[in-house]
Amino acid sequence: MFDRNQKRGRGRKQREPKDDFEQKVIDLARVTRVMAGGKRMRFRACVVVGDMKGQIGMGVAKGADVAISVNKAAAKARKKLITIPLVNDTIPHVIVSKFCGAEVFLKPARTGRGVIAGGPVRSVVELAGIKNITSKMRGSKNKVNNVHAVMNGLQELRTEKEIRKIRASK
Repeated sequence: MFDRNQKRGRGRKQREPKDDFEQKVIDLARVTRVMAGGKRMRFRACVVVGDMKGQIGMGVAKGADVAISVNKAAAKARKKLITIPLVNDTIPHVIVSKFCGAEVFLKPARTGRGVIAGGPVRSVVELAGIKNITSKMRGSKNKVNNVHAVMNGLQELRTEKEIRKIRASK
């Protein structure tokens, strides 16, 4: 029945459902807001989560503490998951994607070439499970904008079957 030493409902930790997603903090910044009494400090985190099998998500959130902001960003990223079509551990075609001032060029590579990408693009691509790709970042060096550009580009990818189906319907 009910154990007197154990509280009902309160005090129990809610366990998060175990999933096979890995997360990576791309950017962590201390941001301030000027108020009448002085400056209010908060933290902004950009987190990318992926299952290394073609699913990837990105979230940006603010919080009073680093841990709070990272957890909020990870939760947002899990809600905004996209699925990427993979062909032989690479992307199906070349894509150029822009977000604000950041421009990212993604090009499929043959097997054994590896991930040739810098900074935030490398993190996103590895968490997505892409093993062979070449990329170039142009324009802005802002990590958050570059990750947005990569996510937009990966979302626009289509397989050969999907392209044929679109062309046939026209």
